[in-house]
Amino acid sequence: MSLLIGFLGGAFGGLVGLGGGTVMIPLMVGVLRLSQHKAHGTSLVAVFFTGLVGAFTYGFQGSLNLKAAFFLALTAILTARLGARYAHSLPEAELKRAFGWFLVAVSFLLLLRPYLAPMGLVRGEVLEDLTLLLAGGFTGFLSGMMGVGGGTIMVPAMVLLLGMPQHTAQGTSLLAMVPASLVGAYTHLRLGNVESALALGLVPGVLVGTFLGGELAHFLPEGALRVVFAAVLLWTGWRYLRPSGKVK
Repeated sequence: MSLLIGFLGGAFGGLVGLGGGTVMIPLMVGVLRLSQHKAHGTSLVAVFFTGLVGAFTYGFQGSLNLKAAFFLALTAILTARLGARYAHSLPEAELKRAFGWFLVAVSFLLLLRPYLAPMGLVRGEVLEDLTLLLAGGFTGFLSGMMGVGGGTIMVPAMVLLLGMPQHTAQGTSLLAMVPASLVGAYTHLRLGNVESALALGLVPGVLVGTFLGGELAHFLPEGALRVVFAAVLLWTGWRYLRPSGKVK
């Protein structure tokens, strides 16, 4: 079952260019009955490997900005640990509610993606570096807390604020989140929030699913995929936000 969940997370993520955490976590909670805390920690292990493979793929295509990735990772590795510890301190119901709002936000960002154009609102090397440090710090905390890669936050920041091309921003965010997700996963492991056997089953499923999803995306209408996936995320987020606080 873990292999299938990893495959579905990777396939959906590959189709629309997202990490698999937004799919794997609800499945681990709803199907495998993991606690929300353990689902977040276990997801980050798979996210690390997804980011590693994705970064290599984008690197071979020349769609990486190494300096930007360095500055993003510099603060992300510091705050990922804080995010993981903060998630651990939250009661189950509050963490589920926070994850529900996160899914709602991601669904809207997904719908807005086609309208993101390189604007370069921040000018000057010092301000650009500061922007990267701040974006990395915020995304690292969110990654450690939510058990996801964080590309949905990093990519719009780099495209809109720094004027970076979309593909370069996506590759750079994947590379930056490799060390951050590793730190977050290790922190969750120390806190007892990682099901090691389950994580080992997720990783190969995520890698195969991400590859096949990315290949399939070339043959399916991208706009329709985004709308469908955003609707699924919105529906899942609503289930997390219901007054009962339960995902059935």
